[in-house]
Amino acid sequence: VLRSRGYGKLVLQVGRGALDPALSGSPALAVEAFRFKDSLAEDLCRADLVISHAGAGSCLETLEKGKPLIVVTNEKLMNNHQLELAKQLNRDGHVLCCNCSTLVETLQLMDLSTLKPFPPGQPEKFALFLDKVVGFQ
Repeated sequence: VLRSRGYGKLVLQVGRGALDPALSGSPALAVEAFRFKDSLAEDLCRADLVISHAGAGSCLETLEKGKPLIVVTNEKLMNNHQLELAKQLNRDGHVLCCNCSTLVETLQLMDLSTLKPFPPGQPEKFALFLDKVVGFQ
């Protein structure tokens, strides 16, 4: 599916999963895998599309870099804040959202042009609010 959508390389962070990072790709799709890195910033900058779990850090770092994001939720998690975040980002038009069983269909049908840019953060506003809350202002 990725190849048919114009992608030629797949980079995977596999963590402690069973997938072997030494796996090789195919003539149609180059595959590179690793367990962990200190930072994914370089990989995100090079990415044309990011497929990720719905962790807040992963989502925000990807969106702040202006990259299209497909969030794959895990319905088996208890107290699933990731699902809440994914649904809200999807409702706001910033990400596409699916689960493991619908990922292939999402890739086949995706229209990345419909995604809206994520607005930049405004830490100075939060700092002012925090100053008022703790009584510095």
